[in-house]
Amino acid sequence: MNDNDAFGARAWRYAKVGRTVGGLAVRLAGERYLGLKLDRLEHATDLKDALGGLKGPLMKVAQILSTIPNILPQEYAGQLAELQSNAPAMSWGFVRRRMAGELGVDWQSKFIEFGQEASAAASLGQVHRATALDGRSIACKLQYPDMKSVVEADLKQLKLVFNIYKRYDKAIEPSAIHEELTTRLREELDYVREVKQLELYRNLLNDETNVHVPEVVQELCGDRLISMTWLDGEPLLPFIKAHKDVSSRNAVALNMFRAWYVPFYHYGVIHGDPHLGNYTVREDCSINLMDFGCIRMFKPSFVRGVIDLYTSLKDNNPELSVHAYTTWGFNNLTKEKIDVLNIWAKFIYAPLLEDRVRPIQTDDGAYSRGIAQKVREELHKIGGVAPPPEFVLMDRAAVGLGSVFTHLEAEINWHQIFHELIDKFDEKNVARNQLQALKKVNLAGPT
Repeated sequence: MNDNDAFGARAWRYAKVGRTVGGLAVRLAGERYLGLKLDRLEHATDLKDALGGLKGPLMKVAQILSTIPNILPQEYAGQLAELQSNAPAMSWGFVRRRMAGELGVDWQSKFIEFGQEASAAASLGQVHRATALDGRSIACKLQYPDMKSVVEADLKQLKLVFNIYKRYDKAIEPSAIHEELTTRLREELDYVREVKQLELYRNLLNDETNVHVPEVVQELCGDRLISMTWLDGEPLLPFIKAHKDVSSRNAVALNMFRAWYVPFYHYGVIHGDPHLGNYTVREDCSINLMDFGCIRMFKPSFVRGVIDLYTSLKDNNPELSVHAYTTWGFNNLTKEKIDVLNIWAKFIYAPLLEDRVRPIQTDDGAYSRGIAQKVREELHKIGGVAPPPEFVLMDRAAVGLGSVFTHLEAEINWHQIFHELIDKFDEKNVARNQLQALKKVNLAGPT
């Protein structure tokens, strides 16, 4: 596919998305004001198909939204969850021009070898495997052209979707969610920032021998190019098929848990995208963590709020629940809202509250869907709730990792490994650790 063809195809797909979203507005109006029945499953399928081949962040947003409880009706969440990250790769002609723009016209002389075929193609860019002059095998992550305008166009589409959503469902006020996704997606375009975030994670996980982070090859980076050492590993699902023993699956789950939550509870930082394509598994069950575009920094008080909510549920302390939600930024709380929010919180925290070996999920998923639907219905009755921006990626990580642990069928005492992280929690220490870590890589702290 040449660049002109790619542009034409992208324009056609955007038009298709616009028609599909516009059609939803018309159908919802008909359902609400004329009593016409909307087949949401049929429309959700249409929307998934329209997004499926689309390069750009709208597909990534759809994946994120599908994992946030109650933000979408089940029909839409189920369909959008099926979207895959891999999109058709861009042409070799594009790659050559973009590499010349990043490293100069003699860019090929800076490699022993550079693969013409993309090893992976995702929503914002694609990865090529190469060999550096020093012999190291590296991954070159190259951003697609004109992505800034694509992101802004996608965010406008997303705002339209949210405005439609607000017309028929008052359970969740999505304004802060749109604000958060806007900020994070614009950050993901900044490859200079992502390099700093990659280096940050190398420092944060330096003592975790079972978690591997690639090393930046700085001389082969540019504004829209990140070069890093190649990490060999196996994707999760093939690994599960090849390893039936529970000990191997438990080891991977423990390493995943620490990869995500050591940075959070020790430094107030979290990797906001536990997508299956963002890590691989080594033969020794250690994991490779990759793609550092979606990183979120939290104030230490927010981390304390996560622990406080857990403690309030464990000790049946309603006042501490109120304190935790207020710390997170929930406003206009009433007893009714707290009670409904705690339904979801008890479900999320359940594996941590039980001091025993257990799977992360004890059913086939029907129970969790029922809980989400109940929360949705109850919030709708009492006028809804506006989640603070920080809540979006935190909840995304919790739900996404829960899905990974479910795939692994891991059976672990989650209570014990959680307490290993939080028992010595000190808000001042986290603040100091965070400041030192961010200064080391020249990153700003949470706002």
